Amino acid sequence: MRPDHLVREYLLLGLSFDRLEEGFVDAYTGDPALRRQIENAPMPDPRDLSHTARRLRDEIPAAELPDERARFLDAHLRALDCSARKFAGESIGFVDEVEAYFDVRIEPGNEDDYRAAHRRLDALLPGHGTTASLAERLQAHRKSEVVPADRLAECVAAFSSALRDKVRAVYPLPETEQVEYEVVGDKPWSGFNYYLGDYRSRVAINSDLEQHMSQLPHLIAHEAYPGHHTEHCRKEAGLVGAGQLEQTLFLVNTPQCLMAEGLADLAFEAIIGPGWGLWAQEIYADLGLRFDGERAEQLHEASAGLLSVRQDAALLLHDRGRSPDEVAEFLQRWSLSSPERARQSLRFLSSPLWRAYISTYVEGYRLLGGWLDRAPAGAERADRFRRLLDEPLIPSSLR
Repeated sequence: MRPDHLVREYLLLGLSFDRLEEGFVDAYTGDPALRRQIENAPMPDPRDLSHTARRLRDEIPAAELPDERARFLDAHLRALDCSARKFAGESIGFVDEVEAYFDVRIEPGNEDDYRAAHRRLDALLPGHGTTASLAERLQAHRKSEVVPADRLAECVAAFSSALRDKVRAVYPLPETEQVEYEVVGDKPWSGFNYYLGDYRSRVAINSDLEQHMSQLPHLIAHEAYPGHHTEHCRKEAGLVGAGQLEQTLFLVNTPQCLMAEGLADLAFEAIIGPGWGLWAQEIYADLGLRFDGERAEQLHEASAGLLSVRQDAALLLHDRGRSPDEVAEFLQRWSLSSPERARQSLRFLSSPLWRAYISTYVEGYRLLGGWLDRAPAGAERADRFRRLLDEPLIPSSLR
């Protein structure tokens, strides 16, 4: 099979999944005729999609693609085969499902790590030694950091502009690139990047969740600079421009997602680095808002030990058969969430489309962060982050 024919069939296959579950295609910037072809076709049978994915995997060697592209397509066809079998009603163990989707094997975290993180947070938060619980003190601190609703758009614009300037100096972007922000509600996530093609993104911020001053810069970096928007722009300019048309399609529940979310969760650290708290504090001060950047950075580092809590919650829900109430209680206990935050997390974990997706953040941050940490700070580390932005890597490539 010719490479262009194989890629075309891959695109048609991936686009077909949006007929089964709207939102499965996160972004598509390729030939609109292919999308119309799928939209005008009969409703696909998931079992046929599974057979197509397996057939295309078998045909990859004959296409004689470069190793990197062949590995990318093989991993993504494996993920699509799993999704198709799930849509067809096949019973697949949750751990096996995650592995097929994201090219990682997950296991529970260690509650001793969570206890150690709690001790670090306890020492940092005001009220140490009082009758207030750690969760109550952390939630009170978070309340003190809520961005005023009438200032949210102004703060978003300020951080977007500041981060954009820094990113463009290190990772050049097309002059026409643009991000528009909107506030939405009734969503299971805190923020979402809709990549529109032609170097444009629309970033939605969920108004149902209070936005905190310590997290807002991370959110903008994650969704825009140098996170999702930056990655999409550079891959469109580089890989797609060089003829790798499989990169015009971005699908939920594929290895792309783990790479993208790991990159985006490391984006703020990559572009600002240590001292980000004071950097953010100065921007807030220019807006007339008080923010203790040093404490925010210390709390962020202490809470890193709780990284696996949300993935453990997904394992309890989907692998161990625990009830939603038990999982919500687990989240409140270990992530120190408010009942409202725990229920919002549970909503995400319970979504048929997103139920496994939490692993992209947990394992993505862990895998990509470890890979970046093997390079010394400075130019070599920046070059590794550039590779994440520019190359069609998959998790097993980094391992």
